[in-house]
Amino acid sequence: MKKTVLFLCTGNSCRSQMAEGFLRHFAGDRFDAASAGTHPSVLNPDAVEAMREAGIDISRHRSKNVDEFVGRRFDAVITVCDRAKESCPIFPEAAALDHWPFDDPAAATGSRGERQAVFHRVRDEIAERIRTFIRESR
Repeated sequence: MKKTVLFLCTGNSCRSQMAEGFLRHFAGDRFDAASAGTHPSVLNPDAVEAMREAGIDISRHRSKNVDEFVGRRFDAVITVCDRAKESCPIFPEAAALDHWPFDDPAAATGSRGERQAVFHRVRDEIAERIRTFIRESR
């Protein structure tokens, strides 16, 4: 049976979406990944582009409210931003709760190239953390 993982952030627009996309891409045969936000917004087009550049299509994802998942059992619930960690609802059935703090690429300032560089850096950090998570979950 696949392990279930929920990634949480505030807006469910960038970091949690990228984490969900990477886990599905790298180990979708072993994990069922989902993502949500404590205050969902809309999928960030720069996150979609950064993931597309990494060979992963998240363009059909949508921002979801964490309330859609309350009461559901997860093997792991992972917050990817500090605000979500502070306001995360209780998931008593979760076997593991973890926190992976990543910078918010949507908050990046500067030129388009500078902002894209932040999206790429955070995307790559998430990819590496997902690879480690998969290795450690054996």
